[in-house]
Amino acid sequence: MRLERSLPLLGFLLCVVGTAAQQEFLVEISGTTVTITCPLSEENIVWEITGTKADFSERKYVIENHDSSPANVSCSAGGNKYEMYLNARVCTNCEELDTLAVIGIVTADLLITFGVLILVYYFSKDRKGRASASAGGRPRGQKMQRPPPVPNPDYEPIRKGQREVYAGLESRGF
Repeated sequence: MRLERSLPLLGFLLCVVGTAAQQEFLVEISGTTVTITCPLSEENIVWEITGTKADFSERKYVIENHDSSPANVSCSAGGNKYEMYLNARVCTNCEELDTLAVIGIVTADLLITFGVLILVYYFSKDRKGRASASAGGRPRGQKMQRPPPVPNPDYEPIRKGQREVYAGLESRGF
């Protein structure tokens, strides 16, 4: 019986603690600049980056020319302290693309590809019944018989009338 009465109180406490624990840092990256916003709303915030305290007391901390090295970042005020592991990749010559631009580029590429495919199909469809010009310029009429291939003179067969050339050869007994 006692457990049934305390369940609503336990659910309420879990909701309150869960929402308080869901406060997170806000990290914005633009070029080589990283801007970190502390979840605390107090005034005198102490920032600490990889063990060294920063001379900055505002809610937003800006790192200019970040070198993409990982860092442990913490902000604290009063008795509250929030910590974060920052592993932000930055580059100097990067361009930011939004989702709409990427979708537009992919769609335009697909439309151009399908357009070229349809053009090739349309123009190749008309040439199916025609004679090709690459057949050597000969008219295509009846199939002409090919002459027999030229025999290799090194392996010319012995003809019946020329046996006397080889008659002087005698077989050797081994």
